[in-house]
Amino acid sequence: MKVLTRFLLSAVAPQHFPPAGLPEIAFLGRSNVGKSSLINSLVGGKVAKTSNTPGRTQAINFFEIRWPGRPRPELVFADLPGYGYARVPRAVTRTWPQFIEPYLAERQTLLLCLCLVDANIPPQPSDTQMIAYLRQNNRPLLVVATKADRVGTRLQASLNALERAHGVEFVLPYSAKSGLGQDELWKRLRAATAAASASGESA
Repeated sequence: MKVLTRFLLSAVAPQHFPPAGLPEIAFLGRSNVGKSSLINSLVGGKVAKTSNTPGRTQAINFFEIRWPGRPRPELVFADLPGYGYARVPRAVTRTWPQFIEPYLAERQTLLLCLCLVDANIPPQPSDTQMIAYLRQNNRPLLVVATKADRVGTRLQASLNALERAHGVEFVLPYSAKSGLGQDELWKRLRAATAAASASGESA
């Protein structure tokens, strides 16, 4: 699906966040899980910077999303720094709680958190901890298993293991290379956005 995407800003403090308005989708995951590749494949263009070096994203990057043929943007993607990578300078990671935790815990327009996990490796405790944190803050979430094209015939077993480890009923397999899961993910994002819009109109 091709959408119209515009980079808004990078934020390293709550006062840098864009004005609250449109519903926001947060992309979360360990460093090198493929967040930028997933975002680029979703929007059909290279808007998020990809790198073979984990830990490159060190701010929350906001992108405005507009469906083709619509006059106004519909939602905002928020690409958060990857966690769990030791080579990001400690001087940088020490500042992350100052803007990442306020965003996840307090942002009123945060509609859905996409928790990206790697389908090609065993379930990671840091992912379980992030999912637990989001639940504690009553954040709706969807677990997405990236790099699903690399797993081959073990995909269903991998998904089952991820569901058990993270205590979720469903994990969406996704491949930025093959397009697996792209239509299903867009379907869920659009449904969540439509539901949020209907709720706002009826409020």
